[in-house]
Amino acid sequence: MTNHSEATGPFDSGDIPGQEPPAGPADHATQVTLRTPAELADALPYLLGYRPEDSMVLVALHDHAGRRGRFGGRARLGIPATEEDWEAAARQLARGLVTGSERRGSRPERMVAYVCQEPGPGESGRDVKRRLQRLAHLMRTECGNLDVPVIEALCISDGRFWSYCCPVEGCCPEDGSPMGLPGTSVLAAAATYAGIQVRGTLRELRARLRPWETSAALEQEIALDAAGMSLVPRILDERARQEVAEETLDLAERIIRRYGTAAPVSGTHPADARDDNLLADDEAATLILGLQDRTTRDRAAAWMEGDDAGPALRLWRALARRCVGPYGEHAAAPLTLAGWVAWSMGDELEAREALAMALAADPDYLFARLLHQACNEGLDPEAVRRCLRTDSARRTTAGTTERTGPAPQTTPTAPPQAPAPAPAAGVRADDPSAEPGSRTGRQRRRRARNAGGEDGRQTARAKGGRRRPADTRPQAPAAESSAPGTRSPITTRTRGAGPGAARTGGARPDTGRPQAEENG
Repeated sequence: MTNHSEATGPFDSGDIPGQEPPAGPADHATQVTLRTPAELADALPYLLGYRPEDSMVLVALHDHAGRRGRFGGRARLGIPATEEDWEAAARQLARGLVTGSERRGSRPERMVAYVCQEPGPGESGRDVKRRLQRLAHLMRTECGNLDVPVIEALCISDGRFWSYCCPVEGCCPEDGSPMGLPGTSVLAAAATYAGIQVRGTLRELRARLRPWETSAALEQEIALDAAGMSLVPRILDERARQEVAEETLDLAERIIRRYGTAAPVSGTHPADARDDNLLADDEAATLILGLQDRTTRDRAAAWMEGDDAGPALRLWRALARRCVGPYGEHAAAPLTLAGWVAWSMGDELEAREALAMALAADPDYLFARLLHQACNEGLDPEAVRRCLRTDSARRTTAGTTERTGPAPQTTPTAPPQAPAPAPAAGVRADDPSAEPGSRTGRQRRRRARNAGGEDGRQTARAKGGRRRPADTRPQAPAAESSAPGTRSPITTRTRGAGPGAARTGGARPDTGRPQAEENG
């Protein structure tokens, strides 16, 4: 334990995921020393990049260059709804952070633990503190089992905080200590100077990616029904499928340019409303269905940097919001693209949330699973970017050659060799040593059959007196259903479980076995 007046450790902007230390000489780097539980409580949003809700958090502390308690990795889980799951969640959180730190070459010496939850109906913050005391104790026990002591454990609720580690009886008030006003601490000033922003809550971030639940959702669903009736037969046709891909990418490129020239607005909600107004229902439906083709999706992922990245991210968010009603599974493609572009731009927080929501929409979506794992493990996205650049350049060269024709030959040349496989956006799950872009195995085409034996058709689902085709989400074969860069013909499959099995927040639901979100 540590005395509440003892310095716990320094804070600098290099410890914030996705942030770089401020420019300038090294001896002028921003550094703040946190000495009290109040300062530790105030630091949490800056350590995570958002204000956690219903969360259990561990923050690693390291000894480095003679300095004790320098902040390291951070890991968060949603608090399980049932107390029976608390012990397993605490064990997973502690082991995940310690093993992740060891993988990066630095085992933590100590930990700081947080439990954050707002009061329920009829509850006070003091009640929350008492109810979560066992959870905080389990977190301390699991860290202790790994020989990493927790030097401070805090409960944050209803604008107040409590310490579970205070050794002095009567030191901390029973009703807790009030949190400081946001943005008024020394740490907040240092974070502002370093360009670090706190975005609010995960709930607000996820709201930008969730499907509409307004009256406009019905019109969008009608547009998706109509687009499915016209596009799906073409997508299932070998000759027309490439035409649909080109039309989808051309439309996406036009809308990205439209977004790039739109007048800027302040605030996330007004900005999203502006983007929604710039995208027609039929345009959104065409793009959503066209992106179900894995090859088309991989080509769209090339809009990841430069002037295209920001407008592309806005478009993928807007498309995710348009996957309404029974089209919830279709959101896996635009959510994965949003997560990829966010990660490529250095925004790991939005990347993890978007990729987790993609897996909630379709748990078997391999591209999202690979990117989510890579992002959580702190890998560099540059390897994927190189593959996408190479693939884009190859397609550009091929298109130019096709338009201009072959150059005249004046000397004999060697017979042409077989072209190399097209780079993909990730590696196969059954070959972890493969480089991104590798292709192995034989690709086959499979179509689902209904009871009547028709190829490529499923039983239509009735909704609100209307029927829509259930095969509007073409898939690759089951063995390679989501492999990035898959070039196999697309097929149909029977729809799986609906969004009721959704997982959000970078994890499974807060019941069962949660999955930690690891930063740093």
